[in-house]
Amino acid sequence: MEHPITDPLGPGQERGVLVTGAGGQLGHALLEAFPDARGLTRADWDVAYPPPARLEADLVLHAAAWTDVDGAEDDPQGAAAVNVGGVQHAAELGAPLAVWSSDYVFDGAKRTPYVESDASSPLGAYGRTKLHGESAAGEQAWVIRSSWLFGWTSKNFVRTMLRLGAERDEVAVVDDQRGSPTYVGHLAEATKAVLELPYGLYHVAAAGDCTWADFAEAIFEEAGLPARVRRITAAEFGAKAPRPAYSVLRSERGAPELPDWRVGLRECLARLRP
Repeated sequence: MEHPITDPLGPGQERGVLVTGAGGQLGHALLEAFPDARGLTRADWDVAYPPPARLEADLVLHAAAWTDVDGAEDDPQGAAAVNVGGVQHAAELGAPLAVWSSDYVFDGAKRTPYVESDASSPLGAYGRTKLHGESAAGEQAWVIRSSWLFGWTSKNFVRTMLRLGAERDEVAVVDDQRGSPTYVGHLAEATKAVLELPYGLYHVAAAGDCTWADFAEAIFEEAGLPARVRRITAAEFGAKAPRPAYSVLRSERGAPELPDWRVGLRECLARLRP
């Protein structure tokens, strides 16, 4: 009796929906929204390198990304290898492709929401890699820009604030950057609607907007934590990478609209409670 050769990626002819970055917060949410999809973590495929042999798909949801904004300033080549090269490698599979980009492709000079036709002008290395990654997706792709992602897994602002709010009486949070915190559960569900639209660029972010300090206060309030927020400037915080002061996203192209960011926050906290 012959025994098949063990292949961690499954049979070479297995197709269907493929989710890259399955270990991340967006990847987790996509696997819930697309329950029949096959998820690949970085251990399965480091997208900085070409795809494994025999890997095929009918649709690729490319959630793998370099997300360390400050780290990209220290290692712009490493960030580009993932955020640009990784998209190119995902496109090499030859299937329709959905990729996620960022509000950080904008410089924040506007004070009204950014729409798809607005000129991009990233301030830092991370934003530049995300912008170049959009081009790398090719013609057979949906490029979905979103903002300030948070979810029930991985490292994100909500989980960090819950930890700090439980440890401290007061937490210093930046109050001069404004955006739309977007729950990955809502973004993943909305992806289904995006896939019904023509290939192209779409802005999909939570309704409403706030500063990071506003967001932190809402987290403490909803979680019942007594910690106070001390509002500071981005200059006082001193992050390595520059970030746009205003990066609210809205769509002029008929992209699906998401619930308000506070609704997403409540849903996320409900999943994080024991």
